[in-house]
Amino acid sequence: MTILQDYPEAIAQDFVRQHIRYVEAFISPARFLPHGLRIQPLLAAIRRGLARVPAVEVALVPDLVRDLGPAQAAVTLQAIHEVRELGIIGVGMGGAEPAFPPELFVEVFAQARRLGLRTTAHAGEAAGPASIWGALRALQVDRIGHGTRAEEDPALLDYLAEQAIPLEVCPLSNVSTRVVPTIADHPVRRYADRGLLVTINTDDPRMFGNTLADEFRALHQHFHFTRDEIRRLILQGIQASWLPRARQEAFLAAFQQDPAW
Repeated sequence: MTILQDYPEAIAQDFVRQHIRYVEAFISPARFLPHGLRIQPLLAAIRRGLARVPAVEVALVPDLVRDLGPAQAAVTLQAIHEVRELGIIGVGMGGAEPAFPPELFVEVFAQARRLGLRTTAHAGEAAGPASIWGALRALQVDRIGHGTRAEEDPALLDYLAEQAIPLEVCPLSNVSTRVVPTIADHPVRRYADRGLLVTINTDDPRMFGNTLADEFRALHQHFHFTRDEIRRLILQGIQASWLPRARQEAFLAAFQQDPAW
């Protein structure tokens, strides 16, 4: 398990180099089941590695992996619940969005809520607005991962704005995966101007070779986000986090009082 601790430690050190203070990290332990790695000890090893870098706080959001189907998602959820003390605050769902729509996972997400876990799901990335509606209505998620294609349905944009549903927006990875042809085609500026609760994220930074600073730099270079607008996006990320309200307030104050702010 040494390498399973070394890698999370390296990731946490990279967060520190980027001056990141708090992370809600999406991880996919069920992807390692075919390699003989059980979910509970894998998550324990990851936590031990992260604990070596106390300068950054990393909460975990395990992926239920829609590709593996709802039965395996239920098994994964139970395994996650057994090691909740490892800093697990919620669950998400990534994977093959068109082939595995949200409606297949209604009971799994209902059970996650009963267990007191927060929820998110990738939607509106590889599939259209119906996938986002499904995540909101069937799964009752707290946040939407990506939501890139939400603008295909004006009524959905209205709902996202009115309900202040946080969007986990990942512009650079959306270009890498060809969800959008070029960065100029990304809807992030239109979403921000429309008043949606946009948060900026990296989405597999080791895979796509990007950092959070790269994401904000792209917003400035390609969409002319001002420094004040970028500051607002950072604060919205804190507000959309799953931290208790008191800790959100503490982070908001700390960021705005920092000399570099």
